[in-house]
Amino acid sequence: MTVMSEQYLRVCRVTIEGGGKALDASQMRIRFDVHQRDSSTPHHVNIYIYNLSKTTAQAIRKEYRSVTLEAGYESGAGVIFKGEIVQVRILRENVTDTVVHILATSAQRARNFATVNKSLASGHTYRDRIVAAAKALGEFGVTVGHIDDLGPKKFPRGFACFGMARDLLREVCFATGSSWHITNGRLNVVKNDSALPGSVIELNSDTGMIGLPEQTLDGVVVRCLLNYRILPAQKIRISEGSIQQAAFSPAYAGALNNELLQNQLGLAADGIYKALLVEHNGDTRGPNWYTEIVCVKADGGASPSLYARGITEEQT
Repeated sequence: MTVMSEQYLRVCRVTIEGGGKALDASQMRIRFDVHQRDSSTPHHVNIYIYNLSKTTAQAIRKEYRSVTLEAGYESGAGVIFKGEIVQVRILRENVTDTVVHILATSAQRARNFATVNKSLASGHTYRDRIVAAAKALGEFGVTVGHIDDLGPKKFPRGFACFGMARDLLREVCFATGSSWHITNGRLNVVKNDSALPGSVIELNSDTGMIGLPEQTLDGVVVRCLLNYRILPAQKIRISEGSIQQAAFSPAYAGALNNELLQNQLGLAADGIYKALLVEHNGDTRGPNWYTEIVCVKADGGASPSLYARGITEEQT
């Protein structure tokens, strides 16, 4: 991982596309906040671009349909959001500055409208059902990212895949103890006790960690300098000694929360955690340039309610 001494000279690129045209707004002042989680709920971003010409601002509102946001440092930058534009607003922040606000989501149309109509023969697996759903999502531009091993079970009877792709994904994830999400246009299906493949990202004071991580009832919360490599379901390593442990409640009513903090939301002995929530915040002309992560230990021992993300209807 890039050491902190190399994390300077910020890089930010915003590319807006539509109607066969592409607009690069990277030279303007840009603010953004990206919200991603290991959940089927569409990820979203707010992008604020300052002082574009009136003609350009109107064109973005009328003609452009998708946006790609890249951020990082000259030593390393990458895509932190790619999705579809939902709304464009032209605002005035003060007497002199106009702002174009872009709200975009990751594959919201695919999640809302992709339908499956396919018959699977006897002997098919859970993976075959995921592939059928992924093909339907592909009609809306979603590609296949990582699909975990969902087990060897083969069904003795055929199965008719008919209905919303998201419902089929939810059913398979519920049955296999997994979760699905679409990040930057890629579908990932990850087991609760697993994570995205690849190297573990080290977070410490030498690699850009800001302040001290804190144990909470949502998980371990940690902040670092903006890091485009951190994704939902990514493994990260945090030294146990740097985490501020949550205080137990002495009240009788706090016993359940105390048990959660001690066990399911306890600290990882090996320091390996799985990111559930990732948020990137940046301002090319301001102080904000960081990533905040909420994570749980990666051994699969977190609470069932956390692992129900993206599966039950109530949480999507």
